[in-house]
Amino acid sequence: MDKTICPVPVLSDAIKTIGVPLSPVVRAGDFLFVSGLPPLDLETGKLVRGDIAAQTELVLENIKHAVESAGSSLDKVVKTTVYITNAAYFRVVNEVYARFFPHEPPARTFVAMASWPMEFDIEIECIAIA
Repeated sequence: MDKTICPVPVLSDAIKTIGVPLSPVVRAGDFLFVSGLPPLDLETGKLVRGDIAAQTELVLENIKHAVESAGSSLDKVVKTTVYITNAAYFRVVNEVYARFFPHEPPARTFVAMASWPMEFDIEIECIAIA
């Protein structure tokens, strides 16, 4: 099985600028593996701070942008992992998440963790069918 790095407009450059050694999307066979994405502005590539609803919305827009840039769609996402700094955000995250996956949502894991080395509260990764 071959591995292909899929460039994602704005996000690929933003990740390079931040200096994190990762690829936002990797295609392997019939699957796309999308790295955990923080709330990055899709126009500027800058990290966006805000309440958890705004951060969640932006992260899911980034996920959508990433899978679409690789030729797939949110309909083909089969698994997500949500990393969050406070488990109390569960309800708010679910409200936003449900708008992006209104029918037959993917399998999901919700993980509460301490923090990141940058100021944001949520990161989501996913696996999608290519």
